[in-house]
Amino acid sequence: CGLIPTLNSFGNTTIMAKIKLNLLLSYPPAELNASIGGIYEKTPWIVEHFYADNLSPDLGPDVVAATKDRISNVKILFDEIKRYVKESGREKQLELLKSHPDLCLKLDPPAQKRITQESVQEQGRAGLSTLTAEERTKFHELNNKYKAKFQFPFILAVRNASKHTVLSALEGRVNSSVEEEIACALSQVDKIAWMRLLTKVDYPEGSNGHGGFLTCHVLDTANGTPASGMRIELYRYEDGSEKNGMRTQQRILLKSFLTNSDGRLNGPALSGTDFCEGQYEWEFYVGDYFAKYSLSRISGTPFLDVVPLRFGLDDPSEHYHVPLLVSPWSYSTYRGS
Repeated sequence: CGLIPTLNSFGNTTIMAKIKLNLLLSYPPAELNASIGGIYEKTPWIVEHFYADNLSPDLGPDVVAATKDRISNVKILFDEIKRYVKESGREKQLELLKSHPDLCLKLDPPAQKRITQESVQEQGRAGLSTLTAEERTKFHELNNKYKAKFQFPFILAVRNASKHTVLSALEGRVNSSVEEEIACALSQVDKIAWMRLLTKVDYPEGSNGHGGFLTCHVLDTANGTPASGMRIELYRYEDGSEKNGMRTQQRILLKSFLTNSDGRLNGPALSGTDFCEGQYEWEFYVGDYFAKYSLSRISGTPFLDVVPLRFGLDDPSEHYHVPLLVSPWSYSTYRGS
């Protein structure tokens, strides 16, 4: 989790080390801005103001030390930075929205020279270059309607979105009121900045991760009991190579588990430095589990055999509880804590 794959100018994937949080907070202003000033698109004043109000030597050593003590993980850092956007006023907020690139630039490779490397990488994951002729026409029509109505480009945190997500979001949001859409667009800008910050900043030296962890609990709703003895596997999705305009993903097995008598795992599935943002998947072997009950409960070909549950971890400082409520014929889940 301390390394992040990124695309260089030749389109190849390279590995870059993240900056430890405690070291980042000791950087002089120019180095701090060079490191994280780009999390908000072409708007370095946000990080500059954060530095001036919290880390400048002019504030005195006690204030700077208190800031460094207070900002103990990357989420706290982000919460303090993003408030400058919220408090900046409508004029500055609109300037920030207009600084973002038009998603249509992804369809015009020469035009990509005008946008930041972060945006090139994020838009590349959405696979817009694979739009069919019909999808491309629809995309341009909706995008032009959106820009004419709101006077700023359509913004979507696309890092883990597909072209279908982009089209769906654009089709829905183009009908919003101006005030609703400004609020939505600013929320998307914050999400983009958060994802960018996570690719740049790591937990402090000497810490065992950001503090978040992942747990699971399986309940057998057919028998009204915890699902004891169910086999579970946990996978993580990593970015792979680019193929036909799409960034492929590799599915990597992390761990295998067997639920205990309470239907839980014997401790967190992920914690410490192993717990980081990204896309994951549980595989629950429910067919094997229900096979121990009366044969009348399952078919010759079980309706549910292996239940895959794909989910995202967005904040490495939080507790994610991802359970399964299951019978031989149905299942459900939710984000718990």
